[in-house]
Amino acid sequence: MKFLRIALLSATALSLGACATTGPVDMPAASAAPTTQAEQTESAHDRMFAIFAADDEASLKRNPLAALFRGDMRYADRLGDYLTDEYNDAERAAAQANLAAMKGIDREELNPTDKIAYDVFTYNQDEALKGLTPEILALNDVRPINHFSGFHTFYPTLASGQSAAPFKTVEDYENNLKRHAEYIKLGDRSIGRFREGMKSGVLETSLTIKNVIEQLDTQLAIPLEESPYWGPVGMMPDTFSDADKARLTAEYRKVTEDIYAANRRTRDFLRDEYLPVARTTVGLSQMKGGEKLYAQMIENTTTLPLTADYLHNLGLSEVKRIHQGMEKVKDEVGFKGTMKEFFDFIRTDPQFKPKSREGLTQAYYDVGKVVDAKVPELFSLVPKSPLEIRPYEEFREKFEAGGSYQSGAPDGSRPGIFYFNAYDLPSRTTPGITTLYLHEGAPGHHFQISLAQENEALPAFMRFGGNTAYVEGWALYSETLGYEMGLFEDPYQRQGTLDDEMLRAMRLVVDTGLHSKGWSRDQAIKYMTDNSSMGLTDATAEVERYIAIPSQALAYKVGALTIQRLRRKAEAAMGEDFDIKQFHAQVLGTGALPMPVLEKKIDDWIANR
Repeated sequence: MKFLRIALLSATALSLGACATTGPVDMPAASAAPTTQAEQTESAHDRMFAIFAADDEASLKRNPLAALFRGDMRYADRLGDYLTDEYNDAERAAAQANLAAMKGIDREELNPTDKIAYDVFTYNQDEALKGLTPEILALNDVRPINHFSGFHTFYPTLASGQSAAPFKTVEDYENNLKRHAEYIKLGDRSIGRFREGMKSGVLETSLTIKNVIEQLDTQLAIPLEESPYWGPVGMMPDTFSDADKARLTAEYRKVTEDIYAANRRTRDFLRDEYLPVARTTVGLSQMKGGEKLYAQMIENTTTLPLTADYLHNLGLSEVKRIHQGMEKVKDEVGFKGTMKEFFDFIRTDPQFKPKSREGLTQAYYDVGKVVDAKVPELFSLVPKSPLEIRPYEEFREKFEAGGSYQSGAPDGSRPGIFYFNAYDLPSRTTPGITTLYLHEGAPGHHFQISLAQENEALPAFMRFGGNTAYVEGWALYSETLGYEMGLFEDPYQRQGTLDDEMLRAMRLVVDTGLHSKGWSRDQAIKYMTDNSSMGLTDATAEVERYIAIPSQALAYKVGALTIQRLRRKAEAAMGEDFDIKQFHAQVLGTGALPMPVLEKKIDDWIANR
């Protein structure tokens, strides 16, 4: 599944925890050749940034979707050679060559910001190599897709004309046709990888495979001319000649038929051959090699050497603390009954139900206006990229999270998008809308991702890369800023934010419960509904997400608790001199940092102040 994590790194903040493996395989800057006299006269900064530049250029060739989402069209006719041994070998060789090249840089000659870049770059290469060992690849590549991680859900939107891929020129349309051909090959390649897992005994869960089958059934039921793949046909520019329009229409019809046939092959294989042998258990500890894989994934997503037991106990303690805040809300609103009855009340009372997709959209717009007015009190850095609010498209909404974010263009020409889920409205509640906007929109993912990629002073891997603990930790920390913004004076909105914080605490318990302690799906769902006001639909989607992408859910609380602790440290050290705008600028000013690097940066800032 690593291929998708790399492909989506610039496409969404819900990155799945991978540090993109980058580096030039055959570029001089990444070689271990002896240093020349000319190189010796260059500054350490210049030599290091030459490594970064060569690395980025080579990485974009291997990962063309990353280029596409930046607005770089040089490789727009390709998807990438994901799920091939050649791709894995190239990524591994790149990381090894980058580490060798960095040994020629004297870190002590660098300025403080460059030292951060040095630390992040070497950290990324080390982490990439850990995920590219034959042992780990044998556990990951043979499970190429599930309902939460796969091109089969990402690609339709990319190809629709409503995403990063442009459809302004004939070449744009022809590039899309070429990407379609690679998508078809990727589907058949996925089947081949699944077959390898059937032979080795490393199998995806029957639960996630059933969901993938349903996803493909849903897509295949859409008439061809109503499918996302047909979308560009209906938006051809008037400047196209009649001959080009006719030719492209015919070619799009043919290739869309081929895509349907490829998706049908994948669906049939999963239904008829793979599902009967897929494992019925849901946790990684119950999969061959899964215990070692889970330990590696925990370190990758949290950027810290933490154990499943530590995280499980941390989650239990956080759940207990947050329950105490919920008890205060229950008393404040005068609810007579148990906490479980209070949860049921919020879950079921009509006053907490969104009336329509349009009404829910307007509610998010209203929250956004209030947040925009408060931002200047807390931030000196704000992105130039606008933020758009949309419900998920109906063809994919059932299996999506409650909300997510897709990044805009680095130059601000394409907005960032906050997606919210309007599927099964009767099961959804409104007390959490403020918190969801703060997390997925502003000042959460939109600020963090946009400010990083708009900062041209940073090397590309810091502008466009990241790690889950920082990205999701910042977004969860952003939720807490609602208190300072005065957004939680309504006790039910405060209950909503406590509910969302509870979700992240429960994730520590449930993710480790599923993948380390042998919990069942139903046991995990019950834990979540017993300890929050989550509806059954949301709780089910969350648990099935943790089953599909183990460890990603752990990073939220780990990252947020780290940022909160660093803020308290700075406040205590600086006293009245502490400036919240400057603190936020320090946290946001150098992209998504691993937690140890972020802590060192804040410690240095405190010392220098």
